[in-house]
Amino acid sequence: MLSIIAAVRNQLGMNKIFVQALREYTHNPYELIIIDNNSTDGSKKFFEDNGAIIISNESNYSYPYCQNQGIRKAAYNHLVFFNNDIIVSPNWDVHLLKVLGQNGYDVVSFASPDRCATLRETRRQSRYWKRIKYPLLKIFNQSEFSLRWMFRLRYRNWSLFCEKMFKKYGYKMSEGFSGSVIAMNRTGLEKIGAWDERIQEADFDLYMRSKKRNREYGDLQPLSIISGVYIHHFGRLTLKAPKKPVVFSDIKNLISFESKWKVTMKYVAEHFLKQY
Repeated sequence: MLSIIAAVRNQLGMNKIFVQALREYTHNPYELIIIDNNSTDGSKKFFEDNGAIIISNESNYSYPYCQNQGIRKAAYNHLVFFNNDIIVSPNWDVHLLKVLGQNGYDVVSFASPDRCATLRETRRQSRYWKRIKYPLLKIFNQSEFSLRWMFRLRYRNWSLFCEKMFKKYGYKMSEGFSGSVIAMNRTGLEKIGAWDERIQEADFDLYMRSKKRNREYGDLQPLSIISGVYIHHFGRLTLKAPKKPVVFSDIKNLISFESKWKVTMKYVAEHFLKQY
């Protein structure tokens, strides 16, 4: 069984799409653990009505803090950390369980418009999605209806698209990650530890810790993408208007990625490009 963990703050329309996709495309039994950061649009009640385990925060907390809350509540060996703005692919979990725990892959990610098996594929999928997303954002809002239309226009036949991606890349592993979709087992958690609650850029930090473990002990593969398992990520659904900074309740505990690792995230991202 799987423990699926997601932190949310509002976005009711997106949350409905997220839950529907999990039900439709997940083969194995799972528990859905939702960390609700004081939603005001009915999202908390929606998840309660749909059988999720709810952890309620009185205010908005950082990503790693919320994920660790979910870990402490999780009952199962396989931990899946999802953003709520994704749509999983058919049998994503079946493919995951064939990889996770094999050949040192105790921490893995999935392909998405943000990161695919090759640079060319990443650019192609990102470009196609942006061509759909940004023109429609100028016309429609971020309602459930408009989100579904964006998705439908982009992929036409989601199941067929995912089938073609898997046929093309299968279980090929590509070092790196899509931050919206990361999974690990308890063995991986024991080796690299829980999320560092000081680092909001927690996906980059997790990658660095997996890389360090690989170099020092050789008993864990660096965080890598299962290239043939594709998950749609809606991503930042705003135009180029100024973005208001998000203020977290635990902001005093946060430090920069660079202060911990002595390198920038840009440097790490450039390292990914060298893996292609």
